[in-house]
Amino acid sequence: MRTALRAMLITSMAASGVLGPAVGTANADDWRTAATTCLGGDIAGGVYDGLIITGECTVVAGTTVEVDGNLSLVSAATFNADSMSTVRVIGDIRVGKGAALWLGCSLTSVPGDGAGAGGVSPCTGQTNDVVEGSIVADHPWALHLDGDTIWGSLISIGGGPGAKETPYVSFPVENNVIRGDVSVTGWQGAWFGYIGNVSFGGVLLAGIGGANPRSTEIASNAVSDNLICLTNSPAAQIGNSDGFANFVGGQETGQCAGL
Repeated sequence: MRTALRAMLITSMAASGVLGPAVGTANADDWRTAATTCLGGDIAGGVYDGLIITGECTVVAGTTVEVDGNLSLVSAATFNADSMSTVRVIGDIRVGKGAALWLGCSLTSVPGDGAGAGGVSPCTGQTNDVVEGSIVADHPWALHLDGDTIWGSLISIGGGPGAKETPYVSFPVENNVIRGDVSVTGWQGAWFGYIGNVSFGGVLLAGIGGANPRSTEIASNAVSDNLICLTNSPAAQIGNSDGFANFVGGQETGQCAGL
């Protein structure tokens, strides 16, 4: 697992598209558009050869967006698809420093504005967004992944506002199917959870700090390989997630032993 994660990190971080310049603009008369930069506001439905997010961009309910390339968030950008919309990314999603990615939601989702715990979910059901590549985040503000299918790996290194509850920033990874490995390390915020996922690779959750004492909820997951939890604060727990023990095909080690 360690070798696979290292190879994925080298390959993904070497691609500088996450900080690359705009390579085109959308033509409103074309259903299929060239690679496009979103400076902010709502993203029009359609098919894009690539999508670069530089501002606060939203996929509103009822919209279908397909990216036949990479979806890249530059530093401090926001891609908010926390709605009853449909998003399909054929390539990778790359999340830059301080950027926020909200992809998919369900009836139990927290609204994708980072405003606080609780609130009314914007979804009336379960979305099913698809990423055919991997999601690679370099010191993101937060990721909200709910009800997604990720054919590659999920890798997130560092990030967050710090282990504090104001602003209340959460990092939920819930109800997803992830074909590759998962590695979330070093994120610091209010709350982190890895709940109800089906993971075909190994899962490493390490060095995560949550200010909420119920943070680091690791529950109701099916993991084909190893589930490793190290130096998280609070320690990995089922908490009040109303979840059940994880099913792990490999070994449960560290704080996840016995969960």
